[in-house]
Amino acid sequence: MGDRLQPVLAGVVTAVVGFASSFTVVLAGLRAVGASEAQAASGLLTVSVAAGICATWLGLRHRMPIAIAWSTPGAALLVATGPVPGGWPAAVGAFALCGLLIVAAGLFPALGRAVAAIPAPVAAAMLAGVLLPLCTAPVRALVEVPALAAPVIVTWLVLHRFAPRWAVPAALVAAALAIALTTTGVGVTPGDLRPVVSPTVPTFTLPAVFGLALPLFLVTMAAQNVPGTAVLRGFGYRPPLAPALRATGLASALGAATGGHAVNLAAITAALAAGPDAHPDPDRRWIASVTAGIGLALLGLGAGAATTLVLLSPPVLIEAVAGLALLGALAGALTAALTAPPAPPSPPAPRSPATPLVPATLPSPATPSASATPSASATPSASAVPLVPATSVPASTALPAPATPVLPAPVSTALPEPATATASAVVSDPRSREAAVVTFVVTASGVSLLGVGGAFWGLLAGWLMLLLFRRRRPVPAT
Repeated sequence: MGDRLQPVLAGVVTAVVGFASSFTVVLAGLRAVGASEAQAASGLLTVSVAAGICATWLGLRHRMPIAIAWSTPGAALLVATGPVPGGWPAAVGAFALCGLLIVAAGLFPALGRAVAAIPAPVAAAMLAGVLLPLCTAPVRALVEVPALAAPVIVTWLVLHRFAPRWAVPAALVAAALAIALTTTGVGVTPGDLRPVVSPTVPTFTLPAVFGLALPLFLVTMAAQNVPGTAVLRGFGYRPPLAPALRATGLASALGAATGGHAVNLAAITAALAAGPDAHPDPDRRWIASVTAGIGLALLGLGAGAATTLVLLSPPVLIEAVAGLALLGALAGALTAALTAPPAPPSPPAPRSPATPLVPATLPSPATPSASATPSASATPSASAVPLVPATSVPASTALPAPATPVLPAPVSTALPEPATATASAVVSDPRSREAAVVTFVVTASGVSLLGVGGAFWGLLAGWLMLLLFRRRRPVPAT
């Protein structure tokens, strides 16, 4: 019984964490590109059910823990993009085109290789630029609605210190409680909580194609499908990437008409279903991903209730919860963008011509040559004549070494880049990475509190993060 219960529980945790941690990002993104309340609820329901169906099918078909999720970076891209020419129908058309491009990547490996050929720092920098506006929302919320935002941020900080997996869901619960305690005179009917399906006829415009469809495809591939594949490979699996791309791309294209923006391989929650916590036996972990798919589809039925919660709160508060959920992704993107990849191993240096290799034992003039001795056994083989430096050969038989001029070492003319080097060193240090990102986000938000600018508050926030997450040094044994 326990053998079956462990992956099921892991799948339930994966579904709950995946849904609660980022559904606010999806709703904020859909609303940003022009969706109404009903259309946003329909889009959340669509991506939840589509991801659940794909995860269930791929897990049963390949017996691998292939977790599927909606494109959280893609939803953040919608927030950064805002309304597109042509309105919501044009955005729906961009969603459909993005799904077809994902299908094409599964059908034509050259397209997938072209996306994978994008330099990692460039792709990471693009993702960081997409995530930054949303990650500054907690700072803006703390200034605009401090009574609502402060409990949310404090809850996230405490849980992030002691139970990081549940930090964002707990912050969402704190936001819901704050909204319930401060909202009066607003009636919620049972009809507001029912699942909603709102179809839209897509239209296709050039601005939406180049401004939304192509960036959404690139972000989904580079920030979700490629890392999701890497996570599975890291746990010893060989994921069927082409079938997964075809399945998720088709689901995205079909779900676009009802507001779904994109589904893909899970990258953030993939380790919950594919890791040893799901089951000690790797061949049993597919149960966790299938359970997660079913759970995500069921949670999607509550999209109406989730949308109602969003409507009852100030928009900046929901964006703040979404920004807290994406801080880790922003840290990873900045690290990848500013940290130079490891240099490939250099080829071995050529041996100096001053010490040529010669046979360790030169044949004596009395030794018969190969032409004079037809027997193969009498002919010395290559392995019988080891090569050693000429310095070990007697001077009478060593060959003279040609003189080699000594060239001066090349002088580097590259100028130092202290700003890039400093940023790379900060975000690549695991001990200070999150504090550095918090400092960056607070400073970049540009807020002014009590007449003091964002630079001071950024330094203060980073120092508090370092103080909160400081680990005690082990006491040496006496």
